[in-house]
Amino acid sequence: MSGKTTGGPNAAAAPVLRVHLWLESGGGMLFGLGRVQLLELVQRLGSLNRAAKALGMSYRAAWGRIKRTEEALGEPLLAKASGRKGYELTPLAQALLTDFTAWHHEVEAFALARAKERLPWEIRAFAGTEADSEAGPKP
Repeated sequence: MSGKTTGGPNAAAAPVLRVHLWLESGGGMLFGLGRVQLLELVQRLGSLNRAAKALGMSYRAAWGRIKRTEEALGEPLLAKASGRKGYELTPLAQALLTDFTAWHHEVEAFALARAKERLPWEIRAFAGTEADSEAGPKP
C-alpha cells in the first residue's frame, strides 16, 4: 500500500496489533495464552484453586484444562508441592511457559513488522508485549 494514514480525527488512536495463538489437538484446545496465565498463577500462588479464582473460573474448569493438556502431552504439568499444600510446576510446564511465551513474542513481532509494511495505518504493539521493540523503531 502507498503511504501511511497519519491525519484525520482518529489519528491519535492508532490501531493496536493483537495476536492470539493457540495449539489444538483432535480433542480441542491443547495450549494457549489461557493455559499460560493459569500456569503462571499456579507458579506464583502455589495453588490451582487460587489461580482459578484469580482468573474467574472454577477449580473444576481449571483442573480440566490442565488435565486435557497433560493427557495430550503424556506428562504432568503440575506436581504436589514439596513440604506444603498446593502445586508447583513440573520442568515440562516451566519449559512450556518459557518456550510458548518466546514463540508468541516472535510471531507477534513478525506480525507487527509485516502489518507496518503492508497496512495504511501507524500500527502499535499491544501494551505489555515485546513485539514493538523487536519490530524496529516506532514511526
